[in-house]
Amino acid sequence: MKLFIILGAVHAFIAVALGAFGAHGLEGKIPDKYLATWNTAVDYQMFHAAGLLVIGLLAGKISSPLINWSGWLMFIGILIFSGSLFILSVTQIKVLGAITPIGGVSFLAAWVLMIIAAYKYL
Repeated sequence: MKLFIILGAVHAFIAVALGAFGAHGLEGKIPDKYLATWNTAVDYQMFHAAGLLVIGLLAGKISSPLINWSGWLMFIGILIFSGSLFILSVTQIKVLGAITPIGGVSFLAAWVLMIIAAYKYL
């Protein structure tokens, strides 16, 4: 599905930009603990941007709601997991860390659905 390929590429682009911003714009401006949190957000955004690209390619071979759901869950996971960590890093509002696991569960569900779809249809 072209949409997931585009979403994956956009999120990869954003991850590179935010990684560079963290390395050059935030270093020395936020505590090291929060810079590490920022880098975790970048890493997971990039990993799951690649996942979205794979889902987009699989969607061309597999016509199943499992792949569609996998893509949307991965996209939502990026927004919630990485998004909450980015905001936490710059605001240092610790309660934001409480919503991060929702994004993590979304990532896990997306990967499980991809595994099931590949097993059943490839």
